[in-house]
Amino acid sequence: MAEEGGARAQGPRAIAAGGDIGVAVTGDGARLVVVPAEAVRWARETGAPAGAGNLPGSASGVFVGRERELDKVRRLLTGSGEAAVTQLSGTRAIHGLGGIGKSTLALHYAHRHRQDYTLVWWITASDVEQIVSGLADLALHLCPHLAAATDPAERAAWALLWLQWHPGWLLVFDNVEDPAQLRHYLGALPDGHHLATSRVGTGWHSVAPTMALGLLDADAAETLLCTLAFGPGRLPDAAQRREARALAAELGHLPLALEQAGAYLHETGTAVSDYRALLGHVIDRAPGGVDPERTVARIWKHTLTAVERRDPRAVGLLTAMAWLAPDDIPRSLFAPLFPDPLALGEALGALHAYNMVAFGADRRSVAVHRLVQTVLRHRGGPGTDPPPGRASAELLVRLAAAEDGPEPPPWEQLLPHITALLESTPAHHPSSPALADVYDAASQYLYRQGRDAHSVALRTAVLAERERALGDTHPATLNGRINLGVAYWAAGRLDLAVPLFESTLAQCEQVLGDTHPDTLNNRNNLGVAYRTAGRPELAIPLFETSLAQRVHVLGDTHPDTLTTRNNLARAYESAGERDRAIPLFEATLEQRVRVLGDTHVNTLSSRNNLACAYQAAGDLDRAIPLFEATLAQSEQAVGHTHPNTLTSRNNLAHAYHVAGDLDRAIPLYETTLAQAERVLGDAHPSTVIWRNNLAVARRARRRPHPGEPQPDGPPPRVDEAPASGAG
Repeated sequence: MAEEGGARAQGPRAIAAGGDIGVAVTGDGARLVVVPAEAVRWARETGAPAGAGNLPGSASGVFVGRERELDKVRRLLTGSGEAAVTQLSGTRAIHGLGGIGKSTLALHYAHRHRQDYTLVWWITASDVEQIVSGLADLALHLCPHLAAATDPAERAAWALLWLQWHPGWLLVFDNVEDPAQLRHYLGALPDGHHLATSRVGTGWHSVAPTMALGLLDADAAETLLCTLAFGPGRLPDAAQRREARALAAELGHLPLALEQAGAYLHETGTAVSDYRALLGHVIDRAPGGVDPERTVARIWKHTLTAVERRDPRAVGLLTAMAWLAPDDIPRSLFAPLFPDPLALGEALGALHAYNMVAFGADRRSVAVHRLVQTVLRHRGGPGTDPPPGRASAELLVRLAAAEDGPEPPPWEQLLPHITALLESTPAHHPSSPALADVYDAASQYLYRQGRDAHSVALRTAVLAERERALGDTHPATLNGRINLGVAYWAAGRLDLAVPLFESTLAQCEQVLGDTHPDTLNNRNNLGVAYRTAGRPELAIPLFETSLAQRVHVLGDTHPDTLTTRNNLARAYESAGERDRAIPLFEATLEQRVRVLGDTHVNTLSSRNNLACAYQAAGDLDRAIPLFEATLAQSEQAVGHTHPNTLTSRNNLAHAYHVAGDLDRAIPLYETTLAQAERVLGDAHPSTVIWRNNLAVARRARRRPHPGEPQPDGPPPRVDEAPASGAG
């Protein structure tokens, strides 16, 4: 029989078979596979037994959160499609990150619809040899007596003949590495369904339509983890569910990681909180019932090997990303490692092809799964110094945060990555002086933005490095201690701020002298902390001493002198000495308007504090217009969500409330609370007070009567924030 009459395969090691002939040709043209006439007849006449298949596992395990995806696979495989793609209308490829559940989804689809197919055959398809072997196994399953007289290539050719004769089957090609290797089989076998799974997300456009498989949602991830860890018959309590939800988030809602963790927790009885603490060390452990080669770490090790073969620079780039925040990593950050933009694009392309990173909608940023980061951070083993990628990540952040360039650093873009670097600091690899400088600069940015409450961890790291490198009483160390106290104060942690200010003041007096600017600064800060803690009797002597010293050293109208004068007025008012407080507030406001300007943040603070004093004296006619003007100016000068603006808004609402104007008070309270929860945090003392004020106002609207409680008062003042030291 002439070769021209048969189907010709294309590509190395591919096999083609004619439906009405007994010849198959290897793709490289090196071999003709002649199927004996009798075997051709067997292929035509042999039927598949009912329920025939070779699925690699049962579908009886826990399976949650994928019903929509199963339905979508069914719709895609059974849809008729357009005429131009009819041949592929029964073909779909599922791609996604290793461990995301591609094979599990395919397995459950195959089990659910097994009765809809004449045959369901599972083929491991990472290379052509495995595909040939899978087809050869199909031939032996259907026609065992082929084994004696045929080799694998001949049996695979027979299987192709059988599939051409008998429509209505499902072939599952699992873990496809090169989509092009499937093209020949799909083209030769149009009368069934092909379902492929792959870590590779690119290269499918000319082979088959794809469906990207995403992560589980938070509820499904929590359910899966709890079911596996505690058993299907036991309901975890609320605390256990919270821990499980937190662990599921750290595992990035990745199904394989959740299954691995659940099995480990169930087998060992380990507490969920302990597993979280040991995550980087246990992610490669295979508990009973889990294939050691199917742990998350092992699967990704194979993926990284494939990525490295494609572009060796890509793995180094990914290990640097492991130390940054998982989302919104700007591509521009990598420029020092890749001066050639084309080289950067190729490295990112290799990672994207294997679903190790995802591109942002604008293609200017990338994201990496947080569990990929955890695995990579522990890749070098304990004691590796520096850990793989850590030095590169620190270098990239230091260069991006440099303040000597023509443009200021993009702090808002960098802050998540600076915080991630800090939080992932290895125990054996403390912060360097250069990195501590970055933490300090980021902290100062937060201070200028009125968000110093968020800088406690950064300030703590800076102080630790200053103490290690410079000693306990070096001026830079003392400044670091002052700054940490300021951050504690802003976060409402007076229990930590007061003793730190006290000890630092004693050190400043001893090392720097009684009238050194840093000593005066810290004396003022300690007075603020005492007054905030409700101890005006301790604050007043400090402010009086500090004011006299600042007048002597700095002058009567220096901004620091005016700050101390304002704080002394606040202390007088807190002590009930209103006749001393109001004139001092009025004088300070007049001086600030003249020295700093009408809309300077400190001028606005003085105006707010004077309005509060008027209200406390029962003079709402003067207080409310002053509050209204201050809020409008504060929104324009420092923004709607600056802590000073939040305080001004609450104070105006408070004044309206006291005046009985709930229609204007409640919307202001609501806006203030929503913004405070986002900016200051849910448990910040100011947030707690403002939440109570809103609740009281709402109760007053529902049941107005003279006995209703009033909002927490007097209203808070602003501009009593301690001053940050030099960086």
